[in-house]
Amino acid sequence: MGFGQHKVISEIHIQGNNKTKTSAITKLINSKHGTTLDSLQIENDIKRLKRLPSVAHAYYQVYEKEEGYEVVYGIEENFTIIPYTNIYTTNNDEFAFRIGVYEFNLFGQNIVLGGTYQNDIYSSYIANLRAPFLFSKKLGVAFNYSNLTTLEPVFLGSGTADYKYNNTSYEVLGLYQFNFQNRIELGINYFNEDYEYKRGATEEKVPQNFDVNKLLYKLIYEYNNLDYDYQYISGFKNTLNLQYVISTQNVLPDFVIGRNDFLYYKRIGKKGNWASRLRLGLASNDNSPFAPFAVDNNLNIRGVGNIIDRGTGVIVLNTEYRHTLYEKDWFVLQSNLFVDGGSWRNPGGDFGDFSKSKNFKIYPGIGLRLMHKRIFNAIFRIDYGYGITENATKGFVFGIGQYF
Repeated sequence: MGFGQHKVISEIHIQGNNKTKTSAITKLINSKHGTTLDSLQIENDIKRLKRLPSVAHAYYQVYEKEEGYEVVYGIEENFTIIPYTNIYTTNNDEFAFRIGVYEFNLFGQNIVLGGTYQNDIYSSYIANLRAPFLFSKKLGVAFNYSNLTTLEPVFLGSGTADYKYNNTSYEVLGLYQFNFQNRIELGINYFNEDYEYKRGATEEKVPQNFDVNKLLYKLIYEYNNLDYDYQYISGFKNTLNLQYVISTQNVLPDFVIGRNDFLYYKRIGKKGNWASRLRLGLASNDNSPFAPFAVDNNLNIRGVGNIIDRGTGVIVLNTEYRHTLYEKDWFVLQSNLFVDGGSWRNPGGDFGDFSKSKNFKIYPGIGLRLMHKRIFNAIFRIDYGYGITENATKGFVFGIGQYF
């Protein structure tokens, strides 16, 4: 759509927003009263608004007036008080779940506040507050608290041991957006790790009980070029997560960990969407049974089980085809065909571990998505993954939201 080169914007109107404050929207858009009309800038404004949890869809209209142009931004709002659940099981009769509730548009300012309860043999609690535009359209802050307790398998040379593991953490992050596509998070996390031996194999050099305080410095850089059209996504996104962990005791070593997620989405015809995620990760290669990268249902390989292995490096590719089977008004039924595959570097191992058959997992599967188009992240998913590699398992994974 072409516009005149010299006429300016004489009026800007926001319509369709009931809960979201008009001031919260005008703060985010780049088009301003008295500036030259720029169609590319308006298109970017629309893409930015559609990324907000409070916005299901956005559009614009332009009217030529004698004194300039009138620009109207139309908003279709999401319902943003969302329950959260995640359930997973395998053929080993493992069962765990998470439930919670989040408000993604607190005070109409796109502030996220919520909490989660997890039962994975033991009870755990999580609370999050995220205000990305608290100080300006570029500067915000986030606070996170978690008290997670699980029964963790620890893989020793003599066999597998089970530890009751507790992690209590307090985190603060500064959030900054350089521009429409680039943002950064920088912060610190103080946490305590408590390992209590329960049963299984033992080794002389591996303590059975220890409690250690740690500091974690975090840097996240994100490039986001995604475009949303209700349940369909196109474009790509890249997220780099770097962490440096300092231990106050010598029980566990200090280490560096880095992970990069590259996501690519492509529309296929009118009803199809191809989605892929490539995850690459490396950490300090200490020969420790408490390696940071886990093989797990909810993290990377659907159907594999609940933390079946650990490593100091990871390569995972998740790719899936989503197809809309039925759509009417607010409801969407979507099918899903996927293949999850990945490999891990053993603690203290080398890069050749990635090619070893015992470290390689491939799990094809099928799934369904039940969606509400006007409730943020209201996607109930169920996937069934079936392993085809060495010592494979199979199982269901349930959750809220797309897997990636």
